[in-house]
Amino acid sequence: MQFNITTPALLFPAITLLLLAYSSRFQGLASIIRTLCQKLASDDQEGLIRQIAGLRVRLKLIRGMQTFGMLSLLGCILSMIMLFLHCNVAAPIMFAVSLVLMVISLIFSLWEVLISGNALEIELEHVPDPRKRK
Repeated sequence: MQFNITTPALLFPAITLLLLAYSSRFQGLASIIRTLCQKLASDDQEGLIRQIAGLRVRLKLIRGMQTFGMLSLLGCILSMIMLFLHCNVAAPIMFAVSLVLMVISLIFSLWEVLISGNALEIELEHVPDPRKRK
């Protein structure tokens, strides 16, 4: 396989889109946290407390997603710099490291999506199931 400047450059659009999606999830989560904190004073305490516990975990996961995604982008940039400096052995290694960092970021993302699904289930516990109506 030939490794040149276009190889790490292929990840740039994907990484920027992922970081945009991660930032969007973070903003959405911040909005949910604010809403739940306001509702905590009046509504179903148990369900809200369970959701807030999940939100704490999700917040940590989103931080991890963003951190590893940015480190992956940084690794791609360093790989490209190494290619410009003719470090032909180190550049592919740095690119491989950036790919591993991206995989870690995606694993954090998957974990967060699974937890957010559970949060929606908690929210839907109080909604009657229309399939069980007669």
